[in-house]
Amino acid sequence: MPGSAHFHAIPAGDDPAVRTEAADRAATLLVRGARDHEDEQVVSRVVALADTEGLETLADLWAGSPADSLAGCLWRLYLLRSWVYADPAAAATEFDTGRGHTPVHEVVAGVVDPPGPDEVRRVVDQVLRGVARGDFADTLFRAAAFARVVAAGRVHRPHDTTRSVYAHDLSAARLTTMAEQLEHAARLEVQGLLS
Repeated sequence: MPGSAHFHAIPAGDDPAVRTEAADRAATLLVRGARDHEDEQVVSRVVALADTEGLETLADLWAGSPADSLAGCLWRLYLLRSWVYADPAAAATEFDTGRGHTPVHEVVAGVVDPPGPDEVRRVVDQVLRGVARGDFADTLFRAAAFARVVAAGRVHRPHDTTRSVYAHDLSAARLTTMAEQLEHAARLEVQGLLS
């Protein structure tokens, strides 16, 4: 059996408790602290956080956070925005297709008909503006509605030949799960239980 010297010699990594605390603190400051500012520059920085800091940085900070936490919500919001910005044409097509198969909640109905890539990008940016302005629960409900409509569109869109049907359906199921997680978090926020 190795002695205690053996365990002391093992290089230590980041303490998971410290990482979780840092992720939660950053998320709380971003969501709760940004609301106190009407400054458009603050709002713009919140919206473009993934662009300026990098999605990898946010993933390192928030990706392992539970879906029913502020950090977990922010991770899902920025992941959704990053996908829309990476493939706005597909997002617009899937959103447009999904509107015919699931009720479009009024909070995302502001997209023009038919939605184009620029309009879909504007919608996700408007959703993220809600992090710094307005009610965070509304922000989460809007993001959930958007994800749900896109997931329905993904299921009903003709499958491309570069991906298997399984991969296609799995990605739609993940978007639906994200929508459910965001809706649950929004309900917690309304009750004052999201932290």
